[in-house]
Amino acid sequence: MDFKNIKSITGSFKSKSIKGDFTGGLTAAIIALPMGLAFGLQSGLGAQAGLYTAIILALVASIVAGTKTLISDPTGPMTIVAATIIADATLLKGDLTNAFPIIILSFALGGIFQILFGLIKVAQYVKYISYPVLSGFMGGIGVIIILTQWHTFLGGERPGGIIDIIMDLHTPIIEYHWSSIILGCLTLIFIYFVPKISRKIPAGLLALIFGTLVSFLFKKEWGWHWDYSTIGEIPNAIPKIVLPFSEFLNISFSEFSIAMVSGLTLAGLGTIDTLLTSVVADNLTKTKHNGNRELIGQGIGNFVAALFGGLPGAGSTTGTVANINSNGKTNLSGIFKALFLLIVLVGLGPLLKDVPKPVLSALLISVGIGIIDFKGMKRLFSLKNSDSMVLFLVIFLTVFVGLLPAVGIGMVLSSFFFMQRMGELVDKQSKSGNINEIEKKLKIPESIKNRIMVYELDGPLFYGFSDQFKEQAELIIDKDAVIINLSQVPYIDASGIYVLEEVIKNFKDKNVEVILVGVKDHIFKQFEELKVIPNTIAEEKAYNSVRAGLKYLKFQLEEKK
Repeated sequence: MDFKNIKSITGSFKSKSIKGDFTGGLTAAIIALPMGLAFGLQSGLGAQAGLYTAIILALVASIVAGTKTLISDPTGPMTIVAATIIADATLLKGDLTNAFPIIILSFALGGIFQILFGLIKVAQYVKYISYPVLSGFMGGIGVIIILTQWHTFLGGERPGGIIDIIMDLHTPIIEYHWSSIILGCLTLIFIYFVPKISRKIPAGLLALIFGTLVSFLFKKEWGWHWDYSTIGEIPNAIPKIVLPFSEFLNISFSEFSIAMVSGLTLAGLGTIDTLLTSVVADNLTKTKHNGNRELIGQGIGNFVAALFGGLPGAGSTTGTVANINSNGKTNLSGIFKALFLLIVLVGLGPLLKDVPKPVLSALLISVGIGIIDFKGMKRLFSLKNSDSMVLFLVIFLTVFVGLLPAVGIGMVLSSFFFMQRMGELVDKQSKSGNINEIEKKLKIPESIKNRIMVYELDGPLFYGFSDQFKEQAELIIDKDAVIINLSQVPYIDASGIYVLEEVIKNFKDKNVEVILVGVKDHIFKQFEELKVIPNTIAEEKAYNSVRAGLKYLKFQLEEKK
């Protein structure tokens, strides 16, 4: 952390915003407590892992503060990936203890990759992910969260992966446990009922307390035999580094490769998750975040959290919005939030062991439902076009294949469909005609009017349109000169330049005079750098306007008479 950062933080303590930051941090901590426990339990590392992340990541990321009001926590998407990494590593090594070095290394590498993403300024490229990809991605994650909590919510034991869960959906219904069902349903009702009274009341925390109290009353006070499991013991001490460095030296090259891929997956997902939350914060506060700085802060936070046995996390939309709505103004709110949770961990850790798992499952199911973009998905599916197909495919791949492959394939398909639409649009808008039809105001001798064809391009000349351009150019016949008007062309890629060269050469082979008009300065510079000018067409045959080009053609064509 540099001197400017230290100065900004100490300055914040003197500012008038400290009261708002205090209440914002407290509100975010109240929301983060039940979610941290739930995500930690879902991951397989234990409820304390989620709390460690909510403390360490929030503290470090808020100190670096690329987005002043952003609150960092374990999130649904990151927890799903972390749980998969933990399950795969455990399967590979036989048990969780032996798999721990691979797990911690994967999480730590995820943080390192995020730092690198910030240093190479990846943040500016996230905006190019299309809406159908984001909507499908979030919808798929919501489905995964709901499916993975299905068995626990109904009091059963969750099988392995998603396919196993789907194939076994009927078992917890047949072998139901009334105690788990009652606790889970009461918690869900509480979560959705409280906001109808007031959105300022922390529904998640109250639902956690309410569900736990109900279990106490029925089981301990009234002596009912309720069969449900609890989250178990939680360490009530300040987190410590979980593994000595020597443990990592025993990791084989193949295991290190697995950790690298896992870390890259976490970093990519955490980047998307965090930057989307930063955009939400900007919209609410009318400020502008520093995305690359935020990624560096998130990376450092995830790296440190991994060393202490925490989960990988990211910017939390729920916590961030709650912080802003509670008048959080600066990065102090995130620091306060981390300190509040540390006090809870140290002081109330022993009390949390009796929280029923069905209560946390209900909390997670509500998160899964909240993540799904029902409104956007309904609208996209109604279109029944390429966007609908991308949305469905991304949901399917997210659930059954993986998060990064889903985003990657979705982005590639979206790009192809976009290029296809752009190509069709440029093709439709571009036109050709005799010079007297295009430039009626120009005084052109009758003898050459019908000997000139103007081909006017409207839009970018890129690989998605290059074939159409070539085909349309080949339809121009029985002319002595062609004017290629590029005044409405903002961009030409390598494919476009190659086809343009080919078109010019074909006209030359037919002894057709070719000139370019309206070439923008940056495109003219491209032509010079790639030797299109002068190797393919001479510089004196590139003009600013049709009128200027016609003076040249008038002389050339009249000479040929």
